[in-house]
Amino acid sequence: MTTSDTQSTADRQYTSDAQPTSDAQPVRPASRREKSLLTTVLPLVVVLAISILVGITLGPAPVPLPETVRYLAAAVTGGTIDAADASGYSIIWQVRTPRVLLAAVVGAGLSVVGVAIQATVRNALADPFILGVSSGASVGASAVVSFGLFAGLGVYALSTAALLGALGASALVYLAARGKSGLTPLRLVLTGVALAYGFQSMMSAIVFFAPFSDSARTVLFWLMGSLGSATWSGLPLAAATVVLATVLLLWNSRALDVLALGDETAAGLGMDATAVRKKLFLLTAIVTGCLVAVSGAVGFVGLVIPHLVRLLVGANHRRVLTIAPLIGAIFLVWVDLASRTLFAPRELPLGVITALIGVPVFIVLLRRRGYLFGGR
Repeated sequence: MTTSDTQSTADRQYTSDAQPTSDAQPVRPASRREKSLLTTVLPLVVVLAISILVGITLGPAPVPLPETVRYLAAAVTGGTIDAADASGYSIIWQVRTPRVLLAAVVGAGLSVVGVAIQATVRNALADPFILGVSSGASVGASAVVSFGLFAGLGVYALSTAALLGALGASALVYLAARGKSGLTPLRLVLTGVALAYGFQSMMSAIVFFAPFSDSARTVLFWLMGSLGSATWSGLPLAAATVVLATVLLLWNSRALDVLALGDETAAGLGMDATAVRKKLFLLTAIVTGCLVAVSGAVGFVGLVIPHLVRLLVGANHRRVLTIAPLIGAIFLVWVDLASRTLFAPRELPLGVITALIGVPVFIVLLRRRGYLFGGR
């Protein structure tokens, strides 16, 4: 089986409405495919830049666009501002800019993780929550909020606990799902769903035994997703993790295409599907842990965005992994803007808005025949 045959088969496997193709149909030159991808990426980059600027400008206390641009230019170039503008400058540069940039990073990261997990389990309805990774990270973070765990690490306590929780959950899911035939997609999904309920029970117990009465409200709000605590110090680690994960997945995009065809096909092409699945599982656990630490458990982004991207550009993972981070970043920037402006001065958790969008899409996916990796 040639590479082009593998790619064509993968496209038919991901989508239910793919039309049969003739063997005599000529293959598009690679240069045309590159040009087509570029014409999709460039407008999305422009839309993302505009979205970030709008997100920084608008808020409970809107700042005029010219003033926002002037404050940003002064911060980037090291310019000076008048003392009368100190309050507006602080709002724009110290509060909104890191928050909006973090929203873009989290949206991009969750989209990339969603693509990787869906390829790992060969199921278009999978995301970090289904495998229990997000729930495990939330257990660690909840322990920090409720009991002050890892307090000696200061601002890195939450990130450390969430990452350890994600890795611990991944290890438990892996050990419980592994059988004599290796790590099969079906066992992985079923085990992840079951353990996710267990991790949620642990979170409930943590909140119940928390020594402070306001811990329950704090944990609940954080578990539904929030960027209210975004700072410049927390942005570099999350951004570096997402960029590195995206590069690694793009580098192995052909392996993801083969993995989506099934373990037997992968073995016939000389690829160890179990080994690849282990690496992907570890990578998604690390990225999910970092993202949950800075934003809480934001649901449905990792489910909705990969599906929409496949509808736009097909199932080839190189194209999907190029477009998904951009659309995911744009999506969460606008979700965050809505969360802090719709009911200002109160802030709506991100998970509420993403669920209002994600639940209908999830139902449509369930009713869409054949949109499952590996069968109908």
